[in-house]
Amino acid sequence: MFDAQTLPNAPQTRSRLGWLRIHRTPLRRLGFKRLLVGGRLSDLGRLPRYLAIFLLAASGLWAPIVGYLTTAPLQYTSSASLILPGSGASASVNLSDIGQASSFANSAFSNGSVSPTETYKRLLGADRILDAAAKSLGVDRKSLGQPRITLVDQTSLMHIEVKSRSPETAQSYSDALLTAFFQEIDALRADEIDTRQASGTGAIKEYTASVQKTRSEISDLQARSGLLSADQYRDQVAAHDQRMQDLRVLQADVAQQDNKVRALETALGLPPNSAAVTLKLYADAQYLSLLEEVAIHAADLAQAKATYGAQHPIRLAAHDAHDNSQRAAIARAIEVTGLSEDHVRALDRAPEGQRATLLSELVRESATRTGLQQQYHAMSKQVADEDSRLRKLAVIAAELEDKQRDFAVAEAIFASAIARAESTKTDVYASYPLIQVLEDPSRPDSPSSPRRKLAIAAGIAATLMLLIGLTLAWVRQPIISRLIAPGKGRSE
Repeated sequence: MFDAQTLPNAPQTRSRLGWLRIHRTPLRRLGFKRLLVGGRLSDLGRLPRYLAIFLLAASGLWAPIVGYLTTAPLQYTSSASLILPGSGASASVNLSDIGQASSFANSAFSNGSVSPTETYKRLLGADRILDAAAKSLGVDRKSLGQPRITLVDQTSLMHIEVKSRSPETAQSYSDALLTAFFQEIDALRADEIDTRQASGTGAIKEYTASVQKTRSEISDLQARSGLLSADQYRDQVAAHDQRMQDLRVLQADVAQQDNKVRALETALGLPPNSAAVTLKLYADAQYLSLLEEVAIHAADLAQAKATYGAQHPIRLAAHDAHDNSQRAAIARAIEVTGLSEDHVRALDRAPEGQRATLLSELVRESATRTGLQQQYHAMSKQVADEDSRLRKLAVIAAELEDKQRDFAVAEAIFASAIARAESTKTDVYASYPLIQVLEDPSRPDSPSSPRRKLAIAAGIAATLMLLIGLTLAWVRQPIISRLIAPGKGRSE
């Protein structure tokens, strides 16, 4: 077994010398060098030992492989894929005279500190999801394995694998798992919406009470003042200003008309009432006939004065006739006009021609002046009353405007709160982003475990590595001898 190249001649001599050398060599030194150096390549006496080592090692390698392949139950794997859309969604609705309602769902990946895929991965493996899946299948939770969830890097994909002893059971388990997962997500979203609504209900009640209180105060103020809004007060102030402007214009018209009447009075030499009475009197036919009779008797009297003496009977008769006709005319004038005799005698006795036109114009302009004056006085009183009323309403209008502003603010806040509360019902993906099934659960055609080819390949690879190791052990003597003591042989 050891190198005996230094001993010449027969093999027996070498064998004896070898035994002598073995007995002369310490056992400790002999075992160490034997393990370290090995033997010659042509020494086939080592082969049984190497074969025994190979068989023992190969048995240790293949025994568990064969045991695994013969005893391990068949396992089938059903796979499915989920995806989270990366874009957000928004919606906005404008309602005239009510307000605006808008909703916005952020992208599932807009927040760098929170990963929705990691969240959903943990949720998929939660006990309540697995319990719900097992309950839907009518089996015990322990009979179902833990799903394997893999996140695909640089994507929003989630790959799910579940195992079972039959293809149908694996697919059913995968379907039940996804169904329980989506039901749990819907329940979480509904619970979030209910929690938000519950938290906003108290605020909405306070806003409602504030709006009702302000509305009641406005109604009481409107009932007390008769003023419906601040705009109505401003309209009344504007109308009052316009009325004051009209009053100033009317005052100017009254002054102009008064000047016109005074000019006619100066021209005619009598006041307007005398002109009116004169026109009325000379419109009486009986009075006109009496005036004609007075004129006739006046002519007879003038002729008698020119012909007869003062005491002549004809002259006296003419004088009496003239006086009688004049008294009859005055009596008629008193009867028609209702004036005294002195006023009647002072009336204009020449209303004919252009003077009659001037008298008519004087009467007409005087009546116009009287109407304008009455209108001015009435409007002045109305303006004064309106001014006093508006002064009292100024404080109420300011208070009403403040109340209406408070009401508008309260109503806007209330409408905004309602809009936010309603928009949260549509914003269901705020905390739990949208997730969809990209690949439905598959039905495996072949078992995924045990992997026979992989196990056999591993056994073959291990056997080859064992052979390589034994081969290296077989040829180590020349290699080690060259490294430790070049040119010097070693025997095993």
